[in-house]
Amino acid sequence: MAKAKRQDAWEFFGELLKERRETAGLSRNDLGARVFVSGTYIGLFEQGVRKPQLDVAKRIDEVLQTGGIFERTCKKLIDSSPYASYFHAVAELEAVATKICEFAPTVVPGLLQTPEYMRAQILAMYPFATEEYIEEKVTARLDRARILEGATRPEYWAVLHENTLLTPVGGPAVMASQLEHIATLARQRWVLVTVLPRSVGAHAHMTGTLKLMEFQDQPPTAYTETEFSGTLLDDPAVVKQAQRAYDLLRVATLSPEASLALIESAAEDYRRCARTT
Repeated sequence: MAKAKRQDAWEFFGELLKERRETAGLSRNDLGARVFVSGTYIGLFEQGVRKPQLDVAKRIDEVLQTGGIFERTCKKLIDSSPYASYFHAVAELEAVATKICEFAPTVVPGLLQTPEYMRAQILAMYPFATEEYIEEKVTARLDRARILEGATRPEYWAVLHENTLLTPVGGPAVMASQLEHIATLARQRWVLVTVLPRSVGAHAHMTGTLKLMEFQDQPPTAYTETEFSGTLLDDPAVVKQAQRAYDLLRVATLSPEASLALIESAAEDYRRCARTT
């Protein structure tokens, strides 16, 4: 219900944007050029399909001279999201993507995480967090992960650095269940996961995570994230560079079959360790 209300609010944002733009006598392309996005994106904002980042909302206020209404509305909607301010738009895009490709250098991607793994990771980052806070974050990630279920799920690729398998988040039992979960999804052919061996050494994307998203009728996007911030990339030239980096990562990985065998072997090692402790 809360998600539906937020979507209604974004649709209102879009309707208001269209009204104020037309009142100002500007086309979508005119406004887009002045706020440094394409006219296509302005149209997607107006339809409520895509959500502008806060800096874009600020520039829209400046161009349309609306006294900050778009910035305030955008900030209120971002603040009501269970995600970090820099990630809320990414979560919305995941839900409508037809293809998602991820690279995880150290931590299992959120869409593949088990609840126990989530809790351990969140607690490691926020050791003084309340149970309520942790459960809110876990619930939000589980809601995101539901896009991998059912007939309309996106095509999902993940490249996991071998370090991701070897870092025992939450302890052996948690890691065993986590890797078994990934293996199950792969065997069901819901996801395609490959592993980048440590022996590769230097690789095409050395800093943070990388996510690529494709859509039915929207331009592709890329998203990069480090420890405390993330950047959604719309510029076609930059997205093309990110796609090339991901292609280079993929050709350096083990085959899907060898990757699955390595994941299952690591899961069994963790399971054995859990039984002896």
